[in-house]
Amino acid sequence: MTERRESGGLFLRSQRVGFRSWRESDLPTALALWGDPAVTRFISRRGFSRAEVRARLEAEIAAQEEHGLQYWLVCRLAGGEPVGCCGLRHRPEAPDVPEFGVHVLRAFWRQGVALESASRVVEHAFGDLGFEELFAGHHPENHASRRLLRRLGFVHTHDELYPPTGRLHPSYRLRR
Repeated sequence: MTERRESGGLFLRSQRVGFRSWRESDLPTALALWGDPAVTRFISRRGFSRAEVRARLEAEIAAQEEHGLQYWLVCRLAGGEPVGCCGLRHRPEAPDVPEFGVHVLRAFWRQGVALESASRVVEHAFGDLGFEELFAGHHPENHASRRLLRRLGFVHTHDELYPPTGRLHPSYRLRR
């Protein structure tokens, strides 16, 4: 799986945002996103240290190189300001069913960025990348993620233990 590259490194666009792969120079954005306890409260019991955020950034870069997938950096088309990340993650246990995910910087909550980004990634996954199915999960108390997944058409299939939180997370599938 390869990306098309457009100006500014963007390979995918929607009405207001563009997507590009993470770079090592994006560490300040990664820290603002995954270092914010409000953003990560549903994916980690204790938040992420600077070293853990750096490792997460390195893992995203490696995932792109190895699998052509990552939770891509999402930026506003007007001005290029980062708003979060949204994309797909390779799942070794089900390589043909990647995990969908989205994280939005707090300053952009309740502005429709998650839905717009997510809709474009789903379209890209089923169209350009040719996947037939996507997986997603969320913390049981993350009502915004539940609403987003349902709005996208994901269907609850089971609950699954998510070790970083120690909780059973509702899990979903979306078929083409």
